[in-house]
Amino acid sequence: MTRVRLGAVGYLNARPLVYGLEHSPRFDLRFDVPAHCAELLHGGATDLGLIPSIEYLRGTGAGSPDDGYAIVPDLAIASRGPVASVALFTRGPVADVRSIAMDPSSRTSVALLRVLCRRVFRIAPSFEHRGPDIAAMLAHADAALIIGDAALLIDPADTFRGGAWSAVEKIDLGAAWTEHTGLPFVYAFWAGLPDVLTPRDVTELQQARNRGVGRSDEIARAYFALPDEQAIGARYLRDNIRYSFGSEEQAALECFYRYAVEAGVVERTRDLRFYP
Repeated sequence: MTRVRLGAVGYLNARPLVYGLEHSPRFDLRFDVPAHCAELLHGGATDLGLIPSIEYLRGTGAGSPDDGYAIVPDLAIASRGPVASVALFTRGPVADVRSIAMDPSSRTSVALLRVLCRRVFRIAPSFEHRGPDIAAMLAHADAALIIGDAALLIDPADTFRGGAWSAVEKIDLGAAWTEHTGLPFVYAFWAGLPDVLTPRDVTELQQARNRGVGRSDEIARAYFALPDEQAIGARYLRDNIRYSFGSEEQAALECFYRYAVEAGVVERTRDLRFYP
């Protein structure tokens, strides 16, 4: 049997989706940052990628309804309200932000920030790729976009206590999106060319998720070394991250794509299509 090459995100929030797949005879699993997962899929180095949701519009044949990627149904990394791991850290009121340093490792988070700047924060800052050292980023810009495990673990009150930036504020972008739209937000999902998965493969991926979502404590303990971080990680997996991709998530993703076109992040949107 030909093995399917999976490119998964290496962050904590992806671990429930791949629970047990490292032992599967069907899948070869590797971990990378989100943007590299997309590059590997676009370049043909993987067959199925857990890609930033914005990258679905940049896939093979994205301008044609007959080409491009298919999405594995019912699986996503999403949130409804605070996500905790995608955040804008500002040195002052967000209305005064004129420059933002961005961690470029998740293109969806960058796209979401651009959308929120236009629609919610009502600012038009300059952007530069720099990071993910928050102190260095804030030394060069008014605000910093931090994602993943780093954003989850940074507490501005502790990080900048007694320093020149003691008033640094963390703005949760998942919360900002839901407050603005009333919808969840979809950060990533499995996608690949339409012929790489069988219905049985889809079922196996869904079963991995089903196993993983009930093991938040176990996954956090294996991922983090320190007890305090393990506790934060377990709460995050239970309380912040959702792993389903239903009709509400689909509506949210279609809304995000429309807003991304309006913000000039991408040129066009496209219909969503799923594996059987």
